[in-house]
Amino acid sequence: MDPDEIMLEAEAAMEKGFEYLQHEFSAVRTGKASPALVENIDVEAYGAQMKLKQLALITTPEPRLLVIQPFDASTTKDIERAIKESKLGINPIVDGKIIRLPIPALSEERRKDLVKGTKQMAEEARVRVRSTRREAIDSLKKAEKEGVISEDQLETLEKEIQKLTDQFGKKIDDAIVHKEAEILKV
Repeated sequence: MDPDEIMLEAEAAMEKGFEYLQHEFSAVRTGKASPALVENIDVEAYGAQMKLKQLALITTPEPRLLVIQPFDASTTKDIERAIKESKLGINPIVDGKIIRLPIPALSEERRKDLVKGTKQMAEEARVRVRSTRREAIDSLKKAEKEGVISEDQLETLEKEIQKLTDQFGKKIDDAIVHKEAEILKV
C-alpha cells in the first residue's frame, strides 16, 4: 500500500472520529433548547422506525422551549410516546397538532453527571484516534517489510502519524473543555 494513501486514510479516520464526537456532544443537554437534543430520537411511525427530524419540524422559539410540528398530524401520538420513552427526562405537552417541550434547568448534580458522560465520550474518541494511529503504523511497517518504503521513510512517516494523533488529541481536549463550560454555565 502506498504510504501517502496510508496517511490520508489515517487522517480521514481520525477526522471521522472527531466528527462523531461532535455529533454526540450536540445531543447532550446543556439546559438550553437545541433541536439536536431530539432530532435523532427513533419514532415508531407508519410501521417503521424513523428519526424525529424526518417526521417533524423542530424549532426553538425561546431559549428553554422546543416546539415540534409534525408534518402529518397522525404521527403526533407516536412522537409524544417516543419522547416519553427516550432518556431525556422531558415531558412533552401536546397542544393540538403541536408538541411543546419545556427544557427545565439542570440541577448541579445532573450537570456533574453530564460532564462525566462527556468526558467518557471524549475518552472513547481518543481511543479511536490511537487505534487509527496503531493501524497506520502497522501498515507502514508492512510497507517497509515489502520494500515499498525505506527505514528512514518509515521513521519520518511514523513521526507524521504521531503529529496527526497529537493534533486530533488537542482538538478533542478543546472540544471537551468547551462542552464542559457550556454544561456548567448556569
